Amino acid sequence: MRIKSLHGKKCFITGAASGIGRATAIAAAQDGAELFLTDINATELASVTAAIRGEGGSVPYSSAADIADFEAVKSMAQEIQAAHGSMDVLMNIAGISIWGSVENLRHDQWRRAIEINLMGPVHVLECFTPEMIRARKGGHIVNVSSAAGLFGLPWHAAYSASKFGLRGISEVLRFDLKRHHIGVSLVCPGGVDTGLVNTLEIEGIDTNSPVIASFKKHFRKMAVSPESAAKSILKGIKANRYMVFTSFDIHLLHWVQGKFSLPYELIMRFLNNRMQSVYEQASIGSSK
Repeated sequence: MRIKSLHGKKCFITGAASGIGRATAIAAAQDGAELFLTDINATELASVTAAIRGEGGSVPYSSAADIADFEAVKSMAQEIQAAHGSMDVLMNIAGISIWGSVENLRHDQWRRAIEINLMGPVHVLECFTPEMIRARKGGHIVNVSSAAGLFGLPWHAAYSASKFGLRGISEVLRFDLKRHHIGVSLVCPGGVDTGLVNTLEIEGIDTNSPVIASFKKHFRKMAVSPESAAKSILKGIKANRYMVFTSFDIHLLHWVQGKFSLPYELIMRFLNNRMQSVYEQASIGSSK
């Protein structure tokens, strides 16, 4: 069942305290949604909740939680569903960004990327989707992957493992849930100017290096705003669109990837060589 408006729809959103999650929560509230919000950052979550309520938005539930903790998500789902019934829309937006070449990535970084970016959404789907199915009201699921869930970007092995995994889950659910009239959107952002730019982990790299500062400056210049990304997500829900892009460059590269495999491979090789050059200039211990 296609959702033409979020007015009166119960929307559960992870990562609601900042970045794309915060912008999407605010945009959904402006569209009349009833919001059920969570984030690991209790202070910022309280801030966005107060801001939305202050503007007349409906937030029946807001509670800090770590989505990587299955028991925490399970408890939250039980509490919400006992009081408010099934959700109409699930939005898996929370995530972290960890980069590094395979020889530099630590085991705990691999685990954190998978546990938060992949298992977190799995926990949400596992705890909320069955009730949506039982309610027989249809609905929609949004899984925020990444351009790194489409392309083999340099230094993204751990991050891409989580985002390609979420893409795979979405591809299956896209067909599995159709019989229940539950739509699925896979969101693949490129550059979005969020707090992740400042908290990005790049193992083996001096993030205070001038070359990294220049890299971040260029990224911000090319990136879209969280508000623009949120607008694309809500449009994707209402159009019942599976692949949702937040910027034209990623949409174009995805098209090139499918139509012209050799140019795509050459682009990826160029990016890899470029990032290796950055690594050599910014690696910890470099005198440059």
